[in-house]
Parts: sequence; structure tokens; C-alpha cells
Amino acid sequence: MNYLIGIDIGTSSTKTVLFDENYNVVSSASQEYPLYQPQNGWAEQKPEDWYNAVMDTLKRVIKESGVPGESILGIGLSGQMHGLVMLDENNEVIRPAIIWCDQRTAKECEEITERVGAKRLIEITANPALTGFTASKILWVRNNEPENYARCRHILLPKDYIRFMLTGEFATEVSDASGMQLLDIPNRCWSDEVLEKLEIDKSMLGKVYESPEVTGHITQKVAEETGLSVKTIVVGGAGDNAAAAVGTGIVRDGRAFTTIGTSGVVYAHSSRITIDPKGRVHTFCCAVPGCWHVMGVTQGAGLSLKWFRDNFCQDYIDEAKRQGVDPYYLMDKDAESVPIGSNKLVFLPYLMGERTPHLDPDCRGVFFGLSAIHTKKDMIRAVMEGVSYSLKNCSDILKEMGIAVGEMMACGGGGTSKLWRQMLADLYGCEVKMVSSKEGPALGAAILAGVGAGLFDSVEQACDRVIKVDKVCGPIDENSRKYEKFYEIYNSLYGDLKAEFAKLAKLS
Repeated sequence: MNYLIGIDIGTSSTKTVLFDENYNVVSSASQEYPLYQPQNGWAEQKPEDWYNAVMDTLKRVIKESGVPGESILGIGLSGQMHGLVMLDENNEVIRPAIIWCDQRTAKECEEITERVGAKRLIEITANPALTGFTASKILWVRNNEPENYARCRHILLPKDYIRFMLTGEFATEVSDASGMQLLDIPNRCWSDEVLEKLEIDKSMLGKVYESPEVTGHITQKVAEETGLSVKTIVVGGAGDNAAAAVGTGIVRDGRAFTTIGTSGVVYAHSSRITIDPKGRVHTFCCAVPGCWHVMGVTQGAGLSLKWFRDNFCQDYIDEAKRQGVDPYYLMDKDAESVPIGSNKLVFLPYLMGERTPHLDPDCRGVFFGLSAIHTKKDMIRAVMEGVSYSLKNCSDILKEMGIAVGEMMACGGGGTSKLWRQMLADLYGCEVKMVSSKEGPALGAAILAGVGAGLFDSVEQACDRVIKVDKVCGPIDENSRKYEKFYEIYNSLYGDLKAEFAKLAKLS
């Protein structure tokens, strides 16, 4: 039998999954690593940590499965988007990677807009200059660490650094490259105009492929260390959200998904390019050749609940250990006992600034309406509801752009929560479904590897054969009516606090 591997290089951990050719999970392994915040609003990781996690998990899944390396036809890579990895002339990492949720580059975004022009930037890259994107990070290093910039010979995204380490090839693919703000989104290639205006040397960027295309083979060194074969191909793969779309079957018009991972995303497939002139949502190339997706992003989705768990829920963590369950399971149960609206408590999930719909790196998290009656479980539910309101903001903009969604899937860690899925169904006013596989981006990456290895003629054909729907949550009219009142308050709070967020950011 033939086998395929999907590797998802996430923000909190890397997950590697070995599938057979029918996409049954044979073996999986994950490994966590730290996130560093040297200053408020900064976020960095060490690329070496990603590589060590990839190698460790590859060795584990191959050893545990007993599958010979010659039977593993291909590997697909998925990963956190926008991160800046810089290599010197010896291909050594120059500095820690500045990752997607870092907010230090507001001045560089102004510089990009001034150099390229606001309207022209959106015409080419389909997005305004954003602090999360890679281009502004490149300029930040040039402006603030000129000695590091002078040493730089190669610029890679997180998963593409792993590709280089596995294959020796400097390459990327259209979905992940779309988030760099250097790609011509309509034409699916590097933009010479943007690169020239920003004075970034094109030779530092990798070759751009479509997601199912073969980008290289496993090196002899990696083969010897892991048990893989030098015949094993590595395909382009996809950014985490584009890979999750493939892993949930969102590869045709009318289909969308919501993911609640570290960040939260509402993602809709489109066979035509559609750009929001206000820049509130992102249009990227997707993992289906010749197609695009429109995506709204909230920075602190699962991150908000994890932050609350880590800082205020040691009692849940201890009890979960005693019961042998996940702390989130117990938090979920308690939140379910709280009425809609969390007893008049509203949470703004802006712990890392916000992208959709506000594009504001200065806004910060807020509990609004906190009183002496509130308990920890009220706050847990308020966090979950606040994230859901933010995701509805994203969905509302897609509707405004004329993107019709008749099918919404849920994925990511938060998507496994029935309570969270019900919140989304009630707020969206449509069914929210889950696929039977829980592997998400890793499955999507492995499906792309299957296409690259010739097991399928197209990404669409592969998804038709592989993806199966499991759980379905339908909207409850009474719940939807209750949420409307709190959603209205949620939407007004940002405008009321915008100026104060800016003042707070300026304080030393």
C-alpha cells in the first residue's frame, strides 16, 4: 500500500500525520514549542524549534507505524502564515522568526502604503498594508536591525523553511506567498512592481509553485535520519487556512469554513477573484490551482481561551488531571450552564490587536460589564461568545461582498466544542458542520501530496473521495434573537474605545 504524510507547522506545535492511500490515519505525533514576546505586542519563534519538532515527529510516526520509507510517496506541508525567516549566505538562521501575530510594524505599513500607493497596493496584493504580513516585517528588520538585513540572502515563510531543510530547495506556493504582500494575487506570481518600490531583492525569494506541484525530494541526510526515501516528493502544500480548506472539502464555490485555532478564520472559496476595496478581509490565492479565497481573520480566537485557561483556570487544570480529561472539556461544560449573553458580560478578543474588520494593532482585550455577580464560568462563556461575535463580523463582510455561503464547516481545536459550534450556527443563521476527520490542515496537506504523487487528477476529485461530513449543528431561532442584542453592543464597543486604545498604545 502507498502512504502519504501531512505536516502542519502551527504556532503552538507541529503535528505530523501518516495516512494510508485511503486517508485513514496510520500514525500521528505532535510536539510543542514556545512563543517569545520580548515586548508588548511582539511575537517571535525559533525556526530551529520547528525543524526539531518536524524531525522528531517524522521519526516517531515512521517508527511507530513500521511503514517502509519507499512506500511513503509524498509529503505535504502546511503552516502558520506570514512569519519571517531570514537565512545568511551559509543558510543559517539570522534571528528569531517574527511571526503572524506580531504587531510591531505599524510604521513600516505606513512606509509600504506611501511607497506603493494605497489603491495600487490593493490592486496588486489584494490587501492593504498589514502589520501581520511579511513585507512589513522585512522592512522592520531593515529599518531597525540593518546588520541583520545586510546578512540576509534568503527570505522564507515558516513551512518553506521546513521545505528547505527537508529538500534543499528554496520554494514557496501561491496560498502562503499571498500573505507576504509581495505576490501579484490576480496573476499568481511575485510582483516586480511591489518589490522594486520596496527595494527588496527578488533573488531572496523562493520559486512560486501551485499547491499540488512537486517542489523537491527528501535529501539523503533527512532520509537517513528519519527512515524516509529520497524518492519521497514534497509538494507545495499550503498556508494553514488554505490547507484546512482542502482538509474540510472547501474547494468549490458556495462552501466556507470557520476555524477556531490560535487565530480565528472565516474562509470562503471563490473561482473568481473578489477584492474588498476597504481591505477588511483578505483575498488570497487558494490551494486549488486557478482559484482564490476570501478570508476574515480575528487574531485572538483560541488564543483568548488558552490565555484565560493558562492564567485563571488552574483549578480546571488540576481537576482535569484527576478525571483524565482535557481542561477545555470541563470549561466547556461550565460555560454551557451560563445563559446566552454570559449574564450581561461581553468580551472583546483583541489580545493581539485585530485584523478583521478593524485593522487595528493598538486595540486590546476587554471584559465589558464585569460585576460582582460574575463567576469564572461567566467569563469563560464571555470569551467564547466574544470570539464568536468577531467571527460573525467576518461572515457579515463576505455577505456584503456578494459571496454566497450555503455550507459552513467548522475546524480547529475550538471547532471540536459542540457549544462553540452551536454559538456559530445561531449567529450565522445556517448549519455548521464538521468533517469526520479531525486532522484539518495536516489532512489537507496530505491530500495535496496525493495529487502531486498522481493518486488523483485534481484537488476537487481528491476531496470528493476523501472528505466525509460528521456532526451538524443547526441554528436555534430563539438563541439567534438573544444573541442579536449582545452582538449589537459588541459592535458598538470598538468605536467607543478606539481613541482610548490609541492613547494607551502611546503610553511608555
